[in-house]
Amino acid sequence: MDKIGLKEKLFNSNTTQKILAFSSLILLLIIFSIASPNFFTGTNIKGILLATAVNGVLAVGVTFVIITGGIDLSIGTVMTFSSVIAGVIISMWGLPIWLGLLGAILAGSLCGFINGFNVAKFRIPAFIATLGMMMITKGLSLVISNAKPIYFTGAKGVFIDKFSDISTGTILGIPNAVIILFVVAGIGGILLNKTLLGRYTFAIGSNEEATRLSGINTDKWLIIIHTLTGAFCGVAGILMAARLNSAHPALGQGYELDAIAAVVIGGTSLSGGKGTILGTIIGAFIMSVLINGLRILSVPQEWQTVVTGIIVIVAVVADVARKNKK
Repeated sequence: MDKIGLKEKLFNSNTTQKILAFSSLILLLIIFSIASPNFFTGTNIKGILLATAVNGVLAVGVTFVIITGGIDLSIGTVMTFSSVIAGVIISMWGLPIWLGLLGAILAGSLCGFINGFNVAKFRIPAFIATLGMMMITKGLSLVISNAKPIYFTGAKGVFIDKFSDISTGTILGIPNAVIILFVVAGIGGILLNKTLLGRYTFAIGSNEEATRLSGINTDKWLIIIHTLTGAFCGVAGILMAARLNSAHPALGQGYELDAIAAVVIGGTSLSGGKGTILGTIIGAFIMSVLINGLRILSVPQEWQTVVTGIIVIVAVVADVARKNKK
């Protein structure tokens, strides 16, 4: 029985998907290292890690929504909106950095709460609800900032010398943004695998109506899940703003596609009920390595987008094939 159990654990679909994703990541690293001597350099690897931090945090957040069988198209612009709120609090109002960080996370959480309320209470399809939020937060970011970047130059905190240290500072040579990514991933993994939130996330994604009939308040949990996703967007907004040392109101749209692609590549099913945070993190690194490698090889931006779209379609087709086979 032990041997059978071990075999099932090693060769189930989740484990197989993560092994395939990790193997793809290693293969991409090898290919781009051979194709360009500029790829595997300290500076470029650091750039990949910093890029993955933002996309990875967004991807961890949207993993919860996708496991429920939903989607969130607003995560990119909510991230930008959160960074603008931080800029207003810190740079325009001159308040302490920690209040700006709190404001960014609360702003993201509020947007997520509204998304969840619209989906759960008004029964608006997640695609439409979050598309509307994407447009609202994009417009608000431009209005609040007067369509101009908000710079954090001169902002100081109790524990950091300057705002940019949140992302670009290092501990033992590791960028702070990367450390924050793995902390966020750890928190996400615990929430998904060790708490009622995670249990109900999978249950709603597997069969929402059955979960509702079993006595679970699915509306409440959907609102909580979307709010959590918004909070992660707030963290991503902080990392992005700190990396650039400014809040750019025009940035954000398009990040949702990379994050969703990372989640799908990592093995989370778009039909819900299945997914892991580890797979999402691997998917985020695959996306960053792929985009960075294509840029190193001077592939035009439009073709980078084409390649990303093809990869997403292949990942979804693979997920459908796995489900049909099962």
